[in-house]
Amino acid sequence: MKILLIETATQICSVALAVDGKVAARRDSDTPNAHSTRLSVFIDEVLKECSMQPRDLDAVCVSAGPGSYTGLRIGVSTAKGFCYALGIPLVSVPTLLSMAALYCRQHPDYKGFVCPMIDARRMECYTMVVKGERSKVKGEMEILRDTSADVIEAGCFDEWLDKSEVMFIGDGAEKTREILGVHPNARYDSEFCLSAEGMLEIAEAKLKGGKTEDVAYFEPFYLKDFVAKKSVVHGLR
Repeated sequence: MKILLIETATQICSVALAVDGKVAARRDSDTPNAHSTRLSVFIDEVLKECSMQPRDLDAVCVSAGPGSYTGLRIGVSTAKGFCYALGIPLVSVPTLLSMAALYCRQHPDYKGFVCPMIDARRMECYTMVVKGERSKVKGEMEILRDTSADVIEAGCFDEWLDKSEVMFIGDGAEKTREILGVHPNARYDSEFCLSAEGMLEIAEAKLKGGKTEDVAYFEPFYLKDFVAKKSVVHGLR
């Protein structure tokens, strides 16, 4: 099975090509506001690295959000274009779940809770809480609290911190570290970086279970309404 994985929900632009359950090629960039210029180039590069053509793909998986409005639109529209043109399935994976899955893959012995956090500006973050240790029967992530938009303040995660260690990951974690770090069970991985690779296992499971998206009507999970800002580009109003 050959799956193209697209991650554009945050500042990270990441593309991976998975072949039979393993990542065969990957490209990543953390250059701000570069998704529109990097994404197509990365897709072309990973396909060429594996000596493949778009017609060789069996499915495309895209990070569903929440996250950057513009980034999500770019990723989803690109994924839809491939699926529509090639007649292949579209799969989506919640961005925060992808982050947690990637952390657990990188740290298979971690048994505490994982809280992926995406910066939503000011003191707000998109968050989720999952159990770090996967089910030995199904290999699935156990979601303890689903995706939400939270104003981060002292004590807001004590329900989980009082029970176990909580590993906070993502750009939102660094932003709120001074607030949450006072709890003895709060942990941080400042080296963690979001990647399209995190979607692989979830995408494969969805494909096998027939849980695909409607290419025509699928939309990203924005969670919050888009608010347009005044352009800072010279000549635009």
